[in-house]
Amino acid sequence: MSELVGYILSGLVTGAVFAVMASGLTLSYAATGVFNFAHGAIGFLAALLYFELNVGLGLPAWAAGTVAVALFAPLLGYLLHRVMFRGLAQAGETAQIVGTIGLTIALPALGLLVVDLVAEPLGLPRADATSLPRGLGPYPAVTYAFGGVHLDSDQLITFAFAVLAAAGLWVFMRHTPYGLRMRASVDCRGLATLRGIDVDASSAMAWTLSSTLAGLAGVLAVSTLGLDSTAFTVMLFVSATAAVFGRLRSIPWTFAAGLGLGVVQNLVAGYADFAEDVTGLRTAVPVILLFVGLILLNRSRDRIAGSAAEDAPPPDHLADLPPWRRRLPWALGLVALLAWTLTRPADDFYVSVVAQGLVLALIFCSFVVVTGIGGMVNLAQASFASMAALTCGWAFSSGLPLPVAILLGVLGATAVGVLVALPALRLGGRILTLATLALALLADQVLFQIDEFSNGTIGWPLPAIGLGLADTTDPRVRVLLLLALIGLVGLLVRNLERSASGRAVLAVRSAPAAATTSGISAPRTKIMLFALASGIAGLGGVLFAISKGSVTATDLPAFSGFVWLAVVVLQGVRRIGGAVLGGLIAAIFPELLAGWHVSAHVGAILFGAGGMILARHPDGVLAQLGEARHRRRTRGDRAAALRRETPAREGGAPAVKATNGTGRPTVTAPPRTPAVEDALFRLEGVVAGYGDVTVLRGVDLAVRPGEVVALLGANGAGKSTTCAVAAGDLRVTAGRVVLDGTDVTSWPAHRRAREGVLLAPEGRGVFPGLTVDENLRTWLADPGPVYERLPQLARRRGLAAGALSGGEQQLLTLAPALVRPPRVLIADEPSLGLAPLVVEQLFEVFAELRERGVALLLVEEKATSVLELADTVAFMRLGRVTWTGPRAEVDDARLTAAYLGVS
Repeated sequence: MSELVGYILSGLVTGAVFAVMASGLTLSYAATGVFNFAHGAIGFLAALLYFELNVGLGLPAWAAGTVAVALFAPLLGYLLHRVMFRGLAQAGETAQIVGTIGLTIALPALGLLVVDLVAEPLGLPRADATSLPRGLGPYPAVTYAFGGVHLDSDQLITFAFAVLAAAGLWVFMRHTPYGLRMRASVDCRGLATLRGIDVDASSAMAWTLSSTLAGLAGVLAVSTLGLDSTAFTVMLFVSATAAVFGRLRSIPWTFAAGLGLGVVQNLVAGYADFAEDVTGLRTAVPVILLFVGLILLNRSRDRIAGSAAEDAPPPDHLADLPPWRRRLPWALGLVALLAWTLTRPADDFYVSVVAQGLVLALIFCSFVVVTGIGGMVNLAQASFASMAALTCGWAFSSGLPLPVAILLGVLGATAVGVLVALPALRLGGRILTLATLALALLADQVLFQIDEFSNGTIGWPLPAIGLGLADTTDPRVRVLLLLALIGLVGLLVRNLERSASGRAVLAVRSAPAAATTSGISAPRTKIMLFALASGIAGLGGVLFAISKGSVTATDLPAFSGFVWLAVVVLQGVRRIGGAVLGGLIAAIFPELLAGWHVSAHVGAILFGAGGMILARHPDGVLAQLGEARHRRRTRGDRAAALRRETPAREGGAPAVKATNGTGRPTVTAPPRTPAVEDALFRLEGVVAGYGDVTVLRGVDLAVRPGEVVALLGANGAGKSTTCAVAAGDLRVTAGRVVLDGTDVTSWPAHRRAREGVLLAPEGRGVFPGLTVDENLRTWLADPGPVYERLPQLARRRGLAAGALSGGEQQLLTLAPALVRPPRVLIADEPSLGLAPLVVEQLFEVFAELRERGVALLLVEEKATSVLELADTVAFMRLGRVTWTGPRAEVDDARLTAAYLGVS
């Protein structure tokens, strides 16, 4: 019995470290929406600093730990937020995953490089995987007996710190305004800014706290793990299991899952005798639990009713070029490569390096299929390549001809790809990424450790491929063969994109529900992509083994998929050219650094720094270059277009084209809205749009205190864009926005909201993942008066706002204004989709706010209700206010002209 208790208690201590690490993951994800794969690397840096301060400089353990956890880790988190994470929050999932993977590689390398540079001058010890720093407790550790179970002081301190950290974090997230703002920011980032929340500050605080927890976990674990950066990365994925069981939302459940994970791992190691017969099964327990948790607890990415999952490809900035211009740079590069390869026989070594780069490029083409085209991030590609190579080696050693062995290897990888695709049928995004990584780690730790399959540490020998007059022992032959294969794969991908299957893939990626209703099978599409990608990766893996002459289970480890995906995405994962460029860089760059006698850490640091590019250019270097060329080509045309759009009136834009009797068109301007001296809020000559599309073309509007201005017009007139500009959610390109005599054009949305400009956006302005009470507390310190006024909300105060009816959600949107009236209220289509009784109640709220001196700008397509309330009416058409006047002057003729564009 004491043995069982001992396993449980020691497992709780191990699980406490997992719980702290997982709590940090949950915090950063819940507050920013970014899953930080570099969380373990941050913990490693904190542990490295603790070791150098404690062992190298002789600081007491408590002092070194305080500096590493309470000072260094939060500063690092804030710095990473400033330079990378806040940009990644607006990028796609692929860019987020790859950017943080880049940090996973770069941060440990940066820390080790700094230690290498300062170790000798400062007399510090050089850190490596064999270094075992001391724990936070007394040295040597003091052992305590609890009923026959012995725990030392380091274990007790670890558990105590973990419990305090989890409890404090839960209180912070659930019961403080800062925690509420963090959760609101990730629930609906755009709405949070409109509620006066500085989402950038909330994100900075989240990354600071998350990094602090990572540093704490690193310092607590360093006495056990040593200074091995790979061990910290593995600990991250073990901790991710606990975060998944907490659904990446609940700190208490995450903490409990971390403790349970440590206990289960200990019990399996102590009692599961059957595991002795399966190599690696005991160490793979967290990986198995991670995969099971992902399958059982997570489905496809959650979406709010009425929203769409948009993942459209980026614009093709080279589309306006003729085909020969698009292909010319690649053709010239191919000719230069062939000329260099075939005419310089003395450079056999570098030709071999280029051949190795092309092998990697062939494997990287699989990322173009599954990630670039399919939009699914798969980290098991290295395992597919390894599976094919080992299968080929096993088959050839069994007496089969080499061509048959190669075919079996590719088919084996394809079959495994289909098996991996099965969880993809119900998973998506980063959850799918974790699932594929779990399967890859499981293959590394269990399947590839079976001696009958991998031939132990010896591996399988493989001969060269004979091609008549030459074979692949000549690196030039390998280059030619690989170029031909990459060309065939490129042709296959091009035909796939242009085929009906390619259009089906794009439909499933952009709008799965719509694709299904159109008769497209999403499961069949995903399976096809995984099978094709794994087959390409398998072919590359076989050629990798043949180039090397043999293959072992450790030649293509699962973590290689990390680096490979990041390299391809940095260049451009949607293009075969990005795969080729990425493969050559991955092979040539390390050799150049070695030839220049530069530390290998420098390459990892530069590679990780490349991940920062994705915060600004998520589609990679090739797309960035194409965009830059496009901008240079169109700069002159854009300047001419802007000159044509120059307002004929001050702050306005040409509005009416007519003939002057000679048949030539003349440009006239609508009369400028007279200045309103006592207006509280004004738009003056506002020009705005989205990208290259101009929507507003010189809009003038003014709203007085206690006045209701109704902005009417047909669909596409620019009404919602006007609201976005007024609230600060969209920048203007000309004109200005004035609040009580102050130019607020440059103010962000959250600052305008704090100064009393409140926007109730089109649809429902609520945070669907927060409760009714939490929604109210984003704007009010005390929601009590709202409950007294609107008892139907009081009855639902603990319910998630996304579960309310449409009318209740709209009341929840406007309810805070009754208690804390804004200076200006802008309501965009407030009656959209609501029952007449609810619409009547809403307009009663607007009437009350007008009586309390609020300036109201109401945007509506349905004019009947708003005209009964409005003092002033403005008609809008094609981005311009065509008429403004008192309600009394509005008649059927004016309404017809406004909506139908007739005189």
